[in-house]
Amino acid sequence: MSLQKGFFRVCLGIIALLLIVYLTAKISFIFRPLLTIFNILIVPFMLAGFCYYLLRPIVNVMVERRVNKVFAILLIYLFVAAIISLFGIVVWPQLKTQVENFVKGAPELIEGFKNQLNRLQDNRMLSAFAGEDADLSTKLSDYLNKGITAASDYVANVVAIVTNFLIIIATVPIILYYMLKESDHIPSSILAVVPRRYRKDGQEVLKEIDSALSGFIVGRVIITCLLAVMLYIGFLIIGLPYSLLLAIVAFFLNIIPYIGQFLGAIPTIIVAFTVSPTMVFWVVVVTIIAQQIEGNVLSPSIYGRRLDIHPLTTIILLLVAGEVAGFIGIILAIPGYMVIKIIIVRIYQLFLAEKVEELVD
Repeated sequence: MSLQKGFFRVCLGIIALLLIVYLTAKISFIFRPLLTIFNILIVPFMLAGFCYYLLRPIVNVMVERRVNKVFAILLIYLFVAAIISLFGIVVWPQLKTQVENFVKGAPELIEGFKNQLNRLQDNRMLSAFAGEDADLSTKLSDYLNKGITAASDYVANVVAIVTNFLIIIATVPIILYYMLKESDHIPSSILAVVPRRYRKDGQEVLKEIDSALSGFIVGRVIITCLLAVMLYIGFLIIGLPYSLLLAIVAFFLNIIPYIGQFLGAIPTIIVAFTVSPTMVFWVVVVTIIAQQIEGNVLSPSIYGRRLDIHPLTTIILLLVAGEVAGFIGIILAIPGYMVIKIIIVRIYQLFLAEKVEELVD
């Protein structure tokens, strides 16, 4: 009888949930203004939160040395401005030149790619695998052309989206300033809405979330910076064209765990192939050496066991998040999963663990 009642309650709960989803879909127009506000705020708050976890340890060290927090934040802002200025003076001219040359040389890049494919297709061994009627160079060149066109369209869309870039640049430092200044009061503000009997558990959850996000963001940035430096040095040694541009592209793509390594290697291998197959070999060697150092030396030392996410779970999360929310979804997929996992585990421990054990017994 008790099992029937439990089954009946579960069915009622599912029906109620489906009814709520149905009614929400019918009145979705009410939530559109909220969705618009969310889309406007998500990028500034995401960037501010990202920078918050990077700069907070520095602020804490300065505060421990009896430096006023506001003064410490302003000093850090001044230091960051100096680094950006140095980047603009030293790195930006070379990067800008490489970007301009890459855009102007895109037709030559495609033609070089096609020529290398024709040479490989003339090889008897490759022709035996490809077949006599297979026009490998034309097909792959068409794919490359479509890829470059799609990338150009994506860049154009990004440029159109970043018309509000000045607003973002203006708001991120302000949001970041208050996040750093009020970092000690943020947990208490969140716990104020939690029922008093659960505040201790809520405090533990917030500490766990904070530790997980801090470890992931700081560790990921340090690792990708070091990996990009190693790749850039390796590309310079082997004489790869657009070495700085490709290293920076690899840096941004490698922020994505696991699959970022493969995504970052694709444009590098394509550019190397336009030079010669031998250059592809050396690019692969440089990439493998850098990734082995990153995976076997840097990651264990920096991450430890803090990133406890299975690679398959990561790939599924990134695919789903990318399909649902695009690039923003890919960036937020892993941190969001970590936060949700911590909350669900604590809710299970508080409300469901004893009931499940009783049912099992």
